[in-house]
Amino acid sequence: MSKITFIGAGSTIFAKNVLGDCMFVSALEGFEFALHDINEKRLKESEQMLLNLAKQYNPSITITATLDRKEALTNAKYVINAIQVGGYEPSTVIDFEIPKKYGLRQTIGDTIGIGGIFRTLRTIPAMLDIANDMEEVCPEAWLLNYTNPMATLTGFMLRYTNIKTIGLCHSVQICTDHLFKALDLDHEGIDEKIAGINHMAWLLEVKKDGKDLYPEIKQRAKVKQAEKHEDMVRFELMDKFGYYVTESSEHNAEYHPYFIKKNYPELIDRLNIPLDEYPRRCIKQINDWEKMRESMIKDTQLSHERSLEYGSRIIEAMETNEPFKFGGNVLNDGGLISNLSRKAVVEVPCVADRNGIIPGYIGELPEQLAALNRTNINTQLLTIEAAVSLKKAHIYQAAMLDPHTSAELSLDDIIAMCDELIEAHGDWLPEYK
Repeated sequence: MSKITFIGAGSTIFAKNVLGDCMFVSALEGFEFALHDINEKRLKESEQMLLNLAKQYNPSITITATLDRKEALTNAKYVINAIQVGGYEPSTVIDFEIPKKYGLRQTIGDTIGIGGIFRTLRTIPAMLDIANDMEEVCPEAWLLNYTNPMATLTGFMLRYTNIKTIGLCHSVQICTDHLFKALDLDHEGIDEKIAGINHMAWLLEVKKDGKDLYPEIKQRAKVKQAEKHEDMVRFELMDKFGYYVTESSEHNAEYHPYFIKKNYPELIDRLNIPLDEYPRRCIKQINDWEKMRESMIKDTQLSHERSLEYGSRIIEAMETNEPFKFGGNVLNDGGLISNLSRKAVVEVPCVADRNGIIPGYIGELPEQLAALNRTNINTQLLTIEAAVSLKKAHIYQAAMLDPHTSAELSLDDIIAMCDELIEAHGDWLPEYK
């Protein structure tokens, strides 16, 4: 019996999306879906939900659940990773509240910035444990990583373990659809080319019947910027740097030094920047789950439609040898984007089939886009260095190189803030020298 293992299966809604999608793949008939989480209650809830779905859509699939990660991984063919180390409380709260004391505000805090740095530092040890288990009990398995910070975690796995890893994000497949809806344009039949780094990949080309649609997009965007809307930061970046970026405005507000600034508080209102957005979302999700739990877990007629997530389609392509094209996060060691570091993880078009995953060659990005990517890559690479070396100096340097942090704080304040964060996270972090 072939096996798909889901690590972090207590994320019931996400498990429903990815493994529910897999139930519609005929090539996965007779597979085992093995669930693992450290939270027994949430694990059992996800198990019951998937048992309901399997009964509805694919009774040939076996659902198992265990608190023993190695048991869940044994003989797996595919591993889906969706963990969050430290959770909303205490870790996310710490990531937001301590920087606030230093005057450093964030919106999401899960990619780079001070929140992204510390999320990486507490997650890489767990990723290494997963990799060690996989190398022992399923060394040929593919790891489909959905956990953020995507670039740093995927980069660590590809550079410091032997596990075949692909990083998967939602932002590429919804990028142009979101843009075209915002500008009241027809999205049907367009051709697009997207590449860069995770959460900062660029819509390099967008055409319909061979016609470049960027002139009309930019004209409409200028008109839309006259009124307040939810995507003002991305439109501002497109106006100044020439291209639309994949990830949302609330994310990109904290990836750059231009938008969240103590000396320009009016920008927050003018560009509609939602400070502390991620903690608000966490609280809402926790409250919503309390209301949804009973209906999702106890509904024996629970329904599902295949989502836009890449996971099931990548697995289907590998099982059937029918190619599937998607935007994936891979190591740039072959110079896929030639004017970015070869140590960086880049987000480029990829093709999955029975041979595995083949990333596409892009060449050079427009120099201004590569320059913006490099500002984030600098912090990503130093954060990985900190996690591998266990040296505090590299944590400080990662923060000092972060565009938003360095634009707001002095070197001394950055060091003091990092020391306070290290102490507050306590056992969630390894010992740093």
